Amino acid sequence: MARVSREEVEHIANLSKLHISPEETTEMQDTLETILNFAQQIDTADTSSVEPTYHVLDLQNVLREDKAIPGIPQSLALKNAKETEDGQFKVPSIISGEDA
Repeated sequence: MARVSREEVEHIANLSKLHISPEETTEMQDTLETILNFAQQIDTADTSSVEPTYHVLDLQNVLREDKAIPGIPQSLALKNAKETEDGQFKVPSIISGEDA
């Protein structure tokens, strides 16, 4: 049976940025112990005759042929742009300083 200490619960809560009361700490101890005990039960199951699987459903990648098709004309792409320059979208700079 897995035992979870109050300190472990408080540490997990701290890592999760959760503020829990002493009553919630006790409740969480019980909950985590139940989860860990269930995981131990699963760990003891005999899976020697079960083939490893990567996905629960027998799916294959559905791919289509890659075909080059013409895009929309540049004038249409830029039609609703707030601002353009030299046939391109012009947007505010987000980099300042020497790296710009």
